[in-house]
Amino acid sequence: MAGLQQTNSEKILLSWVRQSTRNYPQVNVINFTTSWSDGLAFNALLHSHRPDLFDWNAVVSQQSPVQRLDHAFNIARQHLGIEKLLDPEDVATACPDKKSILMYVTSLFQVLPQQVTMEAIREVEMLPRHSRVTREEHIQVHHQHHYSQEVSCFTFLLSSCCSKVVVCLTYPISL
Repeated sequence: MAGLQQTNSEKILLSWVRQSTRNYPQVNVINFTTSWSDGLAFNALLHSHRPDLFDWNAVVSQQSPVQRLDHAFNIARQHLGIEKLLDPEDVATACPDKKSILMYVTSLFQVLPQQVTMEAIREVEMLPRHSRVTREEHIQVHHQHHYSQEVSCFTFLLSSCCSKVVVCLTYPISL
């Protein structure tokens, strides 16, 4: 099942996220599902590029996952012009929808600095295989393979030096 393998686009996006959140010890993004459910990854990603927008320690210590997610989505809408495409309650679950997370993170990728190093990409390549695809993701991919009508979520094109990534985004017909 080719859908179970992490695409190069996902690897590059995950590399960018990990590189951007490296200085946040509370955050360890290893996938596009469970790593995002507590809201810390979204906030760390925003804070790493725009630390002037909010106090990181206040977000970490005083808010629930739903509050942290709501905070990140509101900051992105107010300051970066990214629509609130996700509901915090839908993300603060045991296994949030991978394609929804990918679509939102791609939106952030489009407006924030996009430097991705080869070292960060190699780091993602070295992640344990089991952390890349969970059983829930396997079931979801299998289900979507048979029952959904959707357009591919996005494609990345790497420039020759791999320092800049251009994103082409096509939204799914249904989520």
